[in-house]
Amino acid sequence: MAATNFAAMTGRQKIVWSRELWIAARNQMLLQKFMGKGQGAMIQRITELTKTEKGERVLMQLVADLTGDGVIGDDEREGREEAMQTYSIEIQIDQISHGVINTGKLADQKTVINIREKGRDVLAYWLASRIDELAILTLSGVDYSHTIDGAKRDPKSPFPQLAFAADVRPPTSLRHRLWNGTALVPPDSSKVTTACTLSYAMLVDAGAWAKDHYITPLRVGGKEYYVVLLKPGALAQLKKDPDYLRAVTQVASKEGQNSPFFTGGTVTVDGLVLHEHRVVYNTKKAPAGQKWGADGNVNGTRTLICGAQALGFADLGAPEWDEKKFNYGARQGINIDKMFGLLKPQFYSTQDESVQDFGVLAVDHYLG
Repeated sequence: MAATNFAAMTGRQKIVWSRELWIAARNQMLLQKFMGKGQGAMIQRITELTKTEKGERVLMQLVADLTGDGVIGDDEREGREEAMQTYSIEIQIDQISHGVINTGKLADQKTVINIREKGRDVLAYWLASRIDELAILTLSGVDYSHTIDGAKRDPKSPFPQLAFAADVRPPTSLRHRLWNGTALVPPDSSKVTTACTLSYAMLVDAGAWAKDHYITPLRVGGKEYYVVLLKPGALAQLKKDPDYLRAVTQVASKEGQNSPFFTGGTVTVDGLVLHEHRVVYNTKKAPAGQKWGADGNVNGTRTLICGAQALGFADLGAPEWDEKKFNYGARQGINIDKMFGLLKPQFYSTQDESVQDFGVLAVDHYLG
């Protein structure tokens, strides 16, 4: 009986499996909830190359607000127009790849279709989790030599060599704060203590800081919002805060048991949409002495308050799907390649008169 030829898949068949994997991966991604193609999206997804004098590039663009006062009455309009200030920044792209291989015909005893289905599932989860992790590290301004939990990444990992890894920048001066338990202060990880617990007061102050410093909000249904990405442990701190409880009790009582407060869903309070997720930067697995606090042994986390264009995501097509036979057809392998790029945009802020992170405010605090 002839063996199934993995390598003989048609181009159409490969495209179908590639698309299925990408659909599965995107459905699992935290980022998927916040993606959009326009400048009003929290994560601007760019799928096309822009032709420039230097060739085709992936560009993220921002049209700045007008600063002039215009004219009044019947005053001359011609010659008083204001030029729109358009800024663009390039997103570097690279490719990540991974593969799986079955044990062999005798040990595995599975059909080719099952191998493909299992491979698709595990590779889709791998792809979604890695893109999420790299995106949060980029937003947080933490280099790719670290994991999301603060540990040093395996020296064999290729992530620190990604083309866009060099563009990861620490949070800028006016987009980075430390919550000391009572107020937002300039960041200093050595000053994180157990008193720096997340509270409703921090949410109120962070929302006001974002507005005062002109971080463009997300606009939905005529209302303005910021998305707050925080660890489950941070949300647990909030739920123990009496002020937070009072703030959400009225909404919870109206919606009854269907309220997100009771179901574990997304909670919106004071224009802040709270999304808890385990993929938020923290120091849980950082070595002793390299965490936060005066002695480097206090666990902390970096909560992110995100507005429009907080992150640029260059998404150049579905992953490439390839299959190969090994050991005279006794083993089958599947490999995927995904080309993409990530960038936290920084632009000149006319309000702050300096270059700042455009769409995200990072707040450090105690995690426990």
